[in-house]
Amino acid sequence: MCALSELETGRDAQVVGLRADHDFAQRLHALGVRIGRTVRIVRRGALNGPLQLRIGTTDIMLRRTEAALIDTHPATVGV
Repeated sequence: MCALSELETGRDAQVVGLRADHDFAQRLHALGVRIGRTVRIVRRGALNGPLQLRIGTTDIMLRRTEAALIDTHPATVGV
């Protein structure tokens, strides 16, 4: 398990937990970040900038400090 902010760019992971307050958790839920969903970091902003995430067919931007509140389990690479 790792924080979403630590996930490698281009790697899929499943959301397993949110360590956010109620309001921020609701915002994430509205954006599609829910427990059990698969997310991928598409791009990292320069100089500790925001992360571009892909959830299904939707791309969103999150600050790294916000992404650190999302616990994920990296997907295993199939053989």
